[in-house]
Amino acid sequence: MWNRSRSIRSNRSSSKKNRTPFFPPWADRPRSISRSPWPNRDSGDSSCVLPPYMIGEDDYESICRQTALLAQALNVKGLINVQFALKDGEIFLLEVNPRASRTVPFVSKASGIPWAKIAARVMCGRKLKDLGVLHREPGNRVAVKSPVFPFIKFPNVQTYLGPEMRSTGEVMGLDTSFGGAFAKAILAAGHRLPTAGNVFISVNDNDKDKASAVARQLHDLGFGIMATEGTQRAFRKIGIPCRKVFKVEEGRPNSVDMIINGEIQLVINTPLGKVSRYDEYNIGRVAMARGILCLTTLSAAWAAVNAIRSLMAGPLSVIALQDVI
Repeated sequence: MWNRSRSIRSNRSSSKKNRTPFFPPWADRPRSISRSPWPNRDSGDSSCVLPPYMIGEDDYESICRQTALLAQALNVKGLINVQFALKDGEIFLLEVNPRASRTVPFVSKASGIPWAKIAARVMCGRKLKDLGVLHREPGNRVAVKSPVFPFIKFPNVQTYLGPEMRSTGEVMGLDTSFGGAFAKAILAAGHRLPTAGNVFISVNDNDKDKASAVARQLHDLGFGIMATEGTQRAFRKIGIPCRKVFKVEEGRPNSVDMIINGEIQLVINTPLGKVSRYDEYNIGRVAMARGILCLTTLSAAWAAVNAIRSLMAGPLSVIALQDVI
């Protein structure tokens, strides 16, 4: 059911007599840095963006409304953490936790509001209206949280993710645009975003249509496109120039050889099946060792295109966190 869904989380603080949501649900984990936004991945291993970036207005309002109804029905005083999944326009409720989550510090820094402090006072009997905190939009700021993984220190460990959290840290990028914020988060996490060179793309059949749009954007930005046979065929059908590259087991030189030789500056690989997972492990390890960004979801690829475009437009701006909090 969840193979093509988007995961959404809503953090909300409420008191018994005032249940107005303070801040829009933060949502859409465009799974950056080669991590997946699927609900079967631990949320701590996912990137997230505030305010919501890829959710329609109707879905956004529905999530806000359902979160408020849940808080009322459960008689929550303080923070409540709700996780939804969005698939084909239908919203699914994954879980509800009457507590703060690990994302509250991120939301507090992004919004400039100390949510944990406010929630603690509400739990002690204070009312939201007395604390002077009302629903508040984030203005022209966009914040992106990105996880940091220790895989480079463990040469033989599997890099793909599952239900158990594997990240050991996180960083935040803050900017006036999503692309700029995502670029800052990626760079802060220790990765490089290329502004020239070649992009290797290998996607499963389900992703070929959307991957073609990503490839078109990268080609228009001046990147050379390299792809495995099936992906190359899909790209050429719509007129995207593309060079064929062997899969790991198909021959030499293959994608791993070309990464080692410095011919590939960015990897987009959405594996499906055991053979693809074998390729993912080999490609991911080699790319990681050479500081090459490896993305394994198309939402991450779209986010990276936005970030690259921001980098190519000029130097990133500097926003002091002290000016926000």
